[in-house]
Amino acid sequence: MTPEQRVVLTIAVLASFVSFLDGTVVNVALPAIARELGGGLSTQQWVVDAYLVTLGAFILVAGSLSDVLGRVVVLRIGLLGFGVASVAIAAAPSAEFLIAARALQGVAGALLVPSSLALITSTFRGPPQARAIGIWTGATTVAMLAGPLIGGIFVDTLSWRLVFLVNVLPIGVTLWLLARLGHRDHRRPGARVDVLGAVLCAAGLGGVVFALIEQPNLGWASPVIWAPGLIGAASFAGFLVRQRLARQPMMPLDLFRSRNFWAGNLATVFVYAALSLNGFVLSVYLQQGAGLPATLAGLASLPSTILMIALSSRMGALSGRLGPRLFMTLGPLVMAIGALLLLNVRSDFDYWAQVLPGVVVFGLGVTATVSPLTAAVLGAIDSERSGIASAVNNAVSRVAGLLAIAAVSAVVGGSLDLDGFHRAAIFVAVLMVLGAATSFFGIRNHLSRAD
Repeated sequence: MTPEQRVVLTIAVLASFVSFLDGTVVNVALPAIARELGGGLSTQQWVVDAYLVTLGAFILVAGSLSDVLGRVVVLRIGLLGFGVASVAIAAAPSAEFLIAARALQGVAGALLVPSSLALITSTFRGPPQARAIGIWTGATTVAMLAGPLIGGIFVDTLSWRLVFLVNVLPIGVTLWLLARLGHRDHRRPGARVDVLGAVLCAAGLGGVVFALIEQPNLGWASPVIWAPGLIGAASFAGFLVRQRLARQPMMPLDLFRSRNFWAGNLATVFVYAALSLNGFVLSVYLQQGAGLPATLAGLASLPSTILMIALSSRMGALSGRLGPRLFMTLGPLVMAIGALLLLNVRSDFDYWAQVLPGVVVFGLGVTATVSPLTAAVLGAIDSERSGIASAVNNAVSRVAGLLAIAAVSAVVGGSLDLDGFHRAAIFVAVLMVLGAATSFFGIRNHLSRAD
């Protein structure tokens, strides 16, 4: 690996780390936020999903912006915007202000991930690319898994508000590295941003998510619920039509002609929906149901983090040699077993006997799955289109998590008690099995990009 490649990889990891960390660091802070600013499960869902709605909607725009403005420029804008939004969240005087600031933070976060991955795929080639993607995936997944631990420490020892300021240091370091890089930026002549497509996508996701989160309070019969739901569904259908007809779509549908691309993204839907649902439910239940302090609730995921740090690079390299199908099939099945082991949780709570075995097994499955999944999806598309390919895959993963968390009330039966926790564990296992089946029947090793 050349010195320039090391710097590019470091920038990509740090920039994406910020976005992924903030997606999960908030989970363990949700009970504290609700106690101080008010609101129950619905408010907790919105604190998470306000970020994911805009992240999922605008991550596709970010892919187009990278082509128009250049990847480095978009990264800088995203980093600065993310930092400003983080400060606003830390100073939030009300739940409504915090939710609005989280939505703005999601827009900034959407600018970070596609440009980061595009830098990697344009700098590395062949087996080193698979290894670099493995390192990137491991670091960003560690951010997702370590988020609850970091958040718990801040909540218990200082304040939940400082949870959102942990981004300042990595943002500063990344901006400094970008200034030193001297990397020649890449712009695509004639590229445009599909503004109408972005509006339709945001309206579609927002309407559906609003209906899912608020329906337990008002019921499906209320026009306040079904009207936004229908408008959202119609808007998202309009977005898909727009992508088919637009001269420069945000999500080119011809990408899905590649077998590994469509199969990999379908597997992403199931796997990342399960990951997001599991992380949300485990963090909240361990505090509100089992009575653990925030730090211990965050520590619950530490074994998974250690496994990711130790094995992600190795898994990325192995999938580069053996192909992704085996890993993408067995990994979700292992995670399904880990989720089902959480059915051992009882009212007489014991972390070591009831939670730790499931967390360890789940972590092994995550480690085996994520790097090969990312490599399979991006490897199915020509490197010239890596920016939009990574944007689509990341949008799919965020939207999957967004919808899963929006549906928490329906999954757990309206209350995150012990029975609700068990229902969520079973649902996570079912999603993982669907992800494994999709990979087994859909993914092919060593396909040409035309297949």
